[in-house]
Amino acid sequence: MTMKRILHCDANNFYASVECMLDPTLKDKFVAVSGNPDKRHGIILAKNQKAKECGIKTGEVIWEAKRKCPQLVLVPPQYDKYVEYSNKIFDIYCQYTDRVEPFGIDECWLDVSGSMRLFHSAENIADELRARIKKEIGITISVGVSFNKVFAKLGSDMKKPDATTIIDEDNFKTKVWQLDVTDMLMIGRRTAKKLNEIGINTIGDLAKANPDILERKFGINGRKMYDNANGANDEEVRLYYDAHVPKSIGNSTTLPKDITNRAEAKAVIMALSEMVAIRLRRHDFVAGGMHLGIKYNDLSYIGKQIKLPLKINSANSLCDCAMQIYDSFRLILPIRALSVSTFDLSSGSENIQLSLLDDIEKSDKLCRLDKSLDEIRKKYGYDALKSASLMEYPFITDGLVDSDFVPFKK
Repeated sequence: MTMKRILHCDANNFYASVECMLDPTLKDKFVAVSGNPDKRHGIILAKNQKAKECGIKTGEVIWEAKRKCPQLVLVPPQYDKYVEYSNKIFDIYCQYTDRVEPFGIDECWLDVSGSMRLFHSAENIADELRARIKKEIGITISVGVSFNKVFAKLGSDMKKPDATTIIDEDNFKTKVWQLDVTDMLMIGRRTAKKLNEIGINTIGDLAKANPDILERKFGINGRKMYDNANGANDEEVRLYYDAHVPKSIGNSTTLPKDITNRAEAKAVIMALSEMVAIRLRRHDFVAGGMHLGIKYNDLSYIGKQIKLPLKINSANSLCDCAMQIYDSFRLILPIRALSVSTFDLSSGSENIQLSLLDDIEKSDKLCRLDKSLDEIRKKYGYDALKSASLMEYPFITDGLVDSDFVPFKK
């Protein structure tokens, strides 16, 4: 029986590393990729190693980061470049195994169990990947090597940058069990707080806990956490080109200034609906449910979802449904942020039942029009064509396209 060996590869400080590679003058500076403070996206999205050593943290606001590091150089994100270099890295991964499961744009698992005959060991593969990506791409990765996905992920986090960490059947108790429970996959702050309340602070505490008590308190996730802590996770690494239907597809935006009327809200919702529709069609999905979220300028939030009578992937149809939800709210404050998301997704190649009242010819024309718009925008960018309603509010719709719009090769 082949011994299972799984790698977790994580590109170090990926966004910032790509920026420093593209602009060599940034190499020896304190660099952070940030949103635009004028549009209230003024947070740190990523930082390089030098900035990290100054205490700069992802997600903190720019003024806090600048106070820690006055010499910090801020650069705007270039999502198309991040996707381009991510795809180059994944192309290298796929030369070693077909079991490559992305976990975001900059990290993934590789099952190299069947490749060790060629490369002698999983550690050799990890070290070769680090060397190749540094030489051929120009950035570094950290790799965890283990016998399951959870410990492989732990390994890549334990030593950065540019390192290989091995957690095997013989050493996992000494390497892993002393770590805080928040270091393990699936355990966030809220879950960790509940674990702390019953005396579980480390992964070792979790491994030695009563699994029945964990299951009563956390449901099925309690048993999963217990198994993960004991190295009993047996989840497979998915094939890279396996079709995967996500649970939802959505887009959101924080507005450059508060909006106070329906027309402005509809312009934003239309823009978000277009981006969601583009992503649905790109992956040949249709949606059977819609959710609209609104954040007020006091940061309070309201949201509502509805099931759709027909499965759709048209921007106009999505916008109409979102506006139905919008009109059902009693808005009390100016709006700071909006989100549109779809759920109950299925393949668009499935037959979609049309009601007898639907104008089939009109639906077919709209479908062909949407596909034509997709092709134009794919070639020339989202801003090449805009709905007339969006042109009335350029201050709202400018900059709405984010990393979700950039196609990630799968």
